[in-house]
Amino acid sequence: MKSTPPRRALVVIDVQNEYFPGGSLPIEYPPVEQTLPNITRAMDAARAAGVPVVVVRHHAPPGAPLFQADAPQGQLHAEIGRRPHDHLITKTLPSAYTGTDLADWIERHRIGTLSLAGYMTHNCLAATAFEAMHRGLQVEFLADASGALPYANAAGRANAEEIHRVFSVVFHSNFAAVTTTGAWIAAIQAGQGLAKDNVLLSSRRGRAGETVPSP
Repeated sequence: MKSTPPRRALVVIDVQNEYFPGGSLPIEYPPVEQTLPNITRAMDAARAAGVPVVVVRHHAPPGAPLFQADAPQGQLHAEIGRRPHDHLITKTLPSAYTGTDLADWIERHRIGTLSLAGYMTHNCLAATAFEAMHRGLQVEFLADASGALPYANAAGRANAEEIHRVFSVVFHSNFAAVTTTGAWIAAIQAGQGLAKDNVLLSSRRGRAGETVPSP
């Protein structure tokens, strides 16, 4: 019997009130006024195209300062909560795989590509993208449907734009095809894949000072 070819799933990670005005970790770049509409547009397009949608939320242990399950800031944003999804995952660590049934769900549904959106670029999306690639899946990162925070600690300082941009460049060099929501929607409607770059060519262009157009 011929098996069904691998297919995409859209994984919407941690779009919770903690990351919006009034929360403790408001996303700065790209701003949520831009990224939230792209996330919901991707969810609606996935539903229309028959692409399964997995919604992931993060809940911290009781007493932690963030992401409490019984606090308003720990809830999914209303725009995400009111949309249908095919699977809901609650996690306690950055990767959507760790301590969850995501790997089993992917195998049961013969998913070959994970398309990632949500927050944050450099934390939970990065952890999930790296693990998915290591597990042999193709990964897509919707760069205008994600976002980052500024950081400063003993290792240095980086603003939100720098963090989001650098992680996007690293993703596209090896781990995930970085794309826009519009290009991703066109690809799912056409049944086409999206290609990432590679480490060698990315490095050569970097040394040569070349600029490559954004996806």
